[in-house]
Amino acid sequence: MNIQFKKGVLNLCVLVLLDKQDRYGYELVQKISDQIAISEGSVYPLLRRLTKEGYFSTYLKESNEGPPRKYYQLTETGRAYLHEQLEEWRAFTNGVNTLIEEGVQND
Repeated sequence: MNIQFKKGVLNLCVLVLLDKQDRYGYELVQKISDQIAISEGSVYPLLRRLTKEGYFSTYLKESNEGPPRKYYQLTETGRAYLHEQLEEWRAFTNGVNTLIEEGVQND
């Protein structure tokens, strides 16, 4: 998949995954990697930036498998941002799909 497609949608993927439950970084990487080929290194800078912007809060939780894990939790500001992003995504994909359908019909 095109790297620019991935970069544009990674933000939305992380927000959506944190909407239903808190997750730690590596868990987010695994969840996204199940659907989209990404590198682990692309998620952590995004998590830092969105936390700094106030969309996530973080907390540490003990783990049975090593050191405590840093969990990310969507804030109310983050939830509002998620809904804005979802609206933009839907408008964007509807526009692209319309163009694709028009192009396919003309073949």
